[in-house]
Amino acid sequence: MQKFLPFLNWLPNYKKSDFANDLVAGLTVGIILIPQGMAYAMIAGLPPVYGLYASIVPVLIYTFLGTSKNVAVGPVAMDSLLVAAGLGALTISSVENYIALAIFLGFLAGAFQLLLGLFRMGYLVNFLSKPVLSGFTSAAALIIIFSQIKHLIGVDIERSNRFHEMVMNVFAKMGETNLYDFLIGAVGILLLLAFKKWAQKIPSILIVVIVGILAVNFLKLDDYGVKILGEIPKGLPSFSVPDFNWKNTLEIWPIALTLAFVGYLEAISIGKAFEEKEAKATIDANQELVALGTANMIGSFFQSYWATASFSRSAINNEAGVRTNLSGLFSLLLVVLTLLFLTPLFYHLPKAILASIIMVSVVKLIDIKYALKLLKSNRDEYLVLVLTFLITLFVGIPQGILAGVLFALLLMVYRTSNPHFAVIGNVKDTEYYKNVKRFADEVEIREDLLIVRFDAQIYFGNLAYFRNQMQEQISLKGENLKGIILNAEAINYIDSSGAKMLTKLIEEVHEKDIQFYIAGAIGPTRDIIFESGIIEELRKEFLFVKTKEAVAYFDDPNMVSIMGSKVAYQNKLKR
Repeated sequence: MQKFLPFLNWLPNYKKSDFANDLVAGLTVGIILIPQGMAYAMIAGLPPVYGLYASIVPVLIYTFLGTSKNVAVGPVAMDSLLVAAGLGALTISSVENYIALAIFLGFLAGAFQLLLGLFRMGYLVNFLSKPVLSGFTSAAALIIIFSQIKHLIGVDIERSNRFHEMVMNVFAKMGETNLYDFLIGAVGILLLLAFKKWAQKIPSILIVVIVGILAVNFLKLDDYGVKILGEIPKGLPSFSVPDFNWKNTLEIWPIALTLAFVGYLEAISIGKAFEEKEAKATIDANQELVALGTANMIGSFFQSYWATASFSRSAINNEAGVRTNLSGLFSLLLVVLTLLFLTPLFYHLPKAILASIIMVSVVKLIDIKYALKLLKSNRDEYLVLVLTFLITLFVGIPQGILAGVLFALLLMVYRTSNPHFAVIGNVKDTEYYKNVKRFADEVEIREDLLIVRFDAQIYFGNLAYFRNQMQEQISLKGENLKGIILNAEAINYIDSSGAKMLTKLIEEVHEKDIQFYIAGAIGPTRDIIFESGIIEELRKEFLFVKTKEAVAYFDDPNMVSIMGSKVAYQNKLKR
């Protein structure tokens, strides 16, 4: 039960000394969550109150089902943008229908996460590689920043999910800028940056929100056209069944699946990052899928749109000294109190202040350092990052993620189909065998013996490459060649096509009166050598544990290690 209900691990052992830390951490996160939740709901194209709704039930469910005490759940900027991008591509007749579809999208994405978790398929998120994610998040951050310029300058600007169209739309409306909105937003940005640099422990977002409300209220800035939140519905979200129908499912399942993956990757990345920092492992990848999926599915019945782990709020949670998941309960209680009693206080909150909060929050997602690092050290992954960035920016957000994953998979296929192939030789006066290109002056090269190392599995995608490399090296040796040793230390698998090719190659080598040896094959590879029939052409006396033993046997067949032979021949068939 503790595996499926993680709260049973910490709740029975809860200490009074933990309460104060959890209370402070939970209230601190709650103070940030309220304005952020409303701001991120605006990114998703929803009324601000839906950001508060998404900060209640999902947070409650994760408190008891989640496996990381540091993870703070609720609306987040990037995922809110994905919601807006996915729904913005559809023809939706009214605001009510848009809200209903956003809530159903949260349910469907949660259902995908729950299914992945139940079938223990959390590993699939690995297909979102770091370069893909970095390119996507950097582009998404730029799109989010430009999407908030309309609130920063107080002008209605036509929406778009393509960066170049957004830029053109912004410049077309710059002449209509409301200077009061712009000044409020600019002051908000400067204050947030100043607090971030010189007073990080002060709740800067809360202070900026209060300053904005007071400025509009006392200076009557709304009379000068300053855009404010206005009336926020008072009270808790009511129970309402999401708008289930097959047509909606067919339209939004791709963006729901994208949300499921991206939301999970954010949560697991945050959880593992804090685990490494604390040197304490508690997070369960598949249980996190179950927790987030259940949170969003149940949350959708209480008008929540989409919630996952927040980078910024999780960091605040950790810095505040959180001890257990109970801190989430205090965060949502503060949101509940706000909805019941405090919504009138936000009436005069300028939208430009929310825009400034969003801009400062997401700008850190633009990771230039990582891109420059890849440019210097790994050009092919840098290309994947740049292509993902450009497609996300100029074509679309879902298309950017999909293209990035495909680029990463193509790169992986290319690497495995053209792996490292090295001719190796004995480093003089040692037992080491190294690449002759790297150790040219120190390696002994023999005309009668070819020793090669293949640094990958042998499968249908690279067997032609392996065969061509072998034939090329055999031709270079010429008529003096009497033996070939394949160092198989890095070969962890040989598929049926690879086994057939290798058997044929050994047969051809034998026909030329050249002996073939395999050295260093690990257990699973030895099993394949015996099971696939390779051993029948190779013969087991030519299978060795170490390259030096194969060389010694080539020079003198009487030089055989009994223990080496025992280990080399060991396989699950016990032949």
